[in-house]
Amino acid sequence: MSKPENVSKVENKISVCDVLKEDTSEVIRKLESQTPALFQNYSNLYTAYLHMFDDLFGTCYISEKEFFDKLNIDQSILKQIKTNSESIKEVYLKNIDVNTKYIDEYTKMKISAIKSFDNYMHVMMESYGKFLSQFNKSTNLTK
Repeated sequence: MSKPENVSKVENKISVCDVLKEDTSEVIRKLESQTPALFQNYSNLYTAYLHMFDDLFGTCYISEKEFFDKLNIDQSILKQIKTNSESIKEVYLKNIDVNTKYIDEYTKMKISAIKSFDNYMHVMMESYGKFLSQFNKSTNLTK
């Protein structure tokens, strides 16, 4: 026995809003689930680069130490090289701190902008819903 035609049409009725909302939400949930893995992979890659450079300088140190020690470079020159190296190092360390703070504040600002936009859209959609409701009421009265 088959269902009456009007019942099957009601059951199969699809809403554009439902389709878009469900599909969009599914894609967003998938992206969100991948975020920790993406950041962990980038962190692992960055850490590998840093360790590679640290090992490279360690290897250079071992192979060049004997060579430079035999040159018997004047201690005052070596002290000046050390002073210059420390100055450059301090600039790099301060830049790392400044960049970290900048990225932190930039991220906070972007999150604030997203929340403001979200609030704005909620207000606009609420107004739009009220408008549609009033419009529907006015068109039903004229029929």
